[in-house]
Amino acid sequence: MKATDIKNAGLKVTLPRLQVLEYFTKNPGSHVSADELFTIMRENNNEIGLATIYRVLNQFESAGLVIKHQFDNDQSVYELDTGEHHDHMVDVDNGEVKEFYSKKLEQLQLELAKEYGYELIDHNMVLYVRKIK
Repeated sequence: MKATDIKNAGLKVTLPRLQVLEYFTKNPGSHVSADELFTIMRENNNEIGLATIYRVLNQFESAGLVIKHQFDNDQSVYELDTGEHHDHMVDVDNGEVKEFYSKKLEQLQLELAKEYGYELIDHNMVLYVRKIK
């Protein structure tokens, strides 16, 4: 993603927006909260406030640049919207989020919906997992 994506989304290109977009572009598949992103930005010497990060993330979500998730806890996390469908596994012990895609699962969901007399329009699957010891 580039600055033109911000412009094409109807937003003005600003330094904070560029910094947030750069983070997501350089960290594909990452799922971060606003607080985590704030810490990352500070560690990288980006002078961006927490309120600005929340504002940018909300604007990016409205513009379709990021997707907001609220998994097992009350904290929202954001990921870059690549347009490619995937599902998520959340480790209940450490909160780590893994993306996955299974053609078999996708087909089974279509079949299940049809079996019950429905057409599957969309879905969001989250598996809560724990490492096997």
